[in-house]
Amino acid sequence: MNIFDIIGPVMVGPSSSHTAGAVKIGYVSQKLLAEPLVKGEILLHGSFLATGKGHGTQFALVAGLLGMKEDDSRIPQSMEIAKQRGIKISFGQKNLKGFHPNSVQLNLTGKNGRYLEIVGESVGGSVINIASIDGLSANFSGDNPTLIVHNKDQPGHVAEVTSMLSHKSVNIASMQLYRANRGGNAVMILELDQEVPKEALKWLEKLEGVEKVTYYSLLGGDAA
Repeated sequence: MNIFDIIGPVMVGPSSSHTAGAVKIGYVSQKLLAEPLVKGEILLHGSFLATGKGHGTQFALVAGLLGMKEDDSRIPQSMEIAKQRGIKISFGQKNLKGFHPNSVQLNLTGKNGRYLEIVGESVGGSVINIASIDGLSANFSGDNPTLIVHNKDQPGHVAEVTSMLSHKSVNIASMQLYRANRGGNAVMILELDQEVPKEALKWLEKLEGVEKVTYYSLLGGDAA
């Protein structure tokens, strides 16, 4: 435990879970999209839906999607800034069964056509969990560089990814494996101690059986 676990984060907004956590969900999600956002559909669930308006959850999520962090003074103006940038934002609601009460589904479209469906949970004290990506289970906080590989459930893919990381001197902090069914769609989620080089990500994208590579980097990407 560190001092921030006790006193909470430096932030703009009344609530660490509904405001600061919402900003972080948006921030991590736009980094995962990895290209400029042009359209965002925001579907609120549970407490985010019931009490989020009073806590500023909506503008907090948008602020994160614009690349702002929890202490950015422009967070309350995020809706207006998104409109000025020509980004289409819409809100709705969705019953996300089995997810934390402070949850949201973000359907994001990037400038080059990339699409991501992300479910994020704000679990308190500005701590978040990215719980689902494109309908497949996930479980990571956005505190480390994170590699997400969507692939066919076939032998050899895990070995190929881990061998590549070893070759690039990237240490694995944690690894999770999920699959929809045997031989169907699967996902690897690897939280890392170092960043993955861009050329290694491009190599992964070309592997037979790999359907999508999503990477969360701690480098750059802050709001302008």
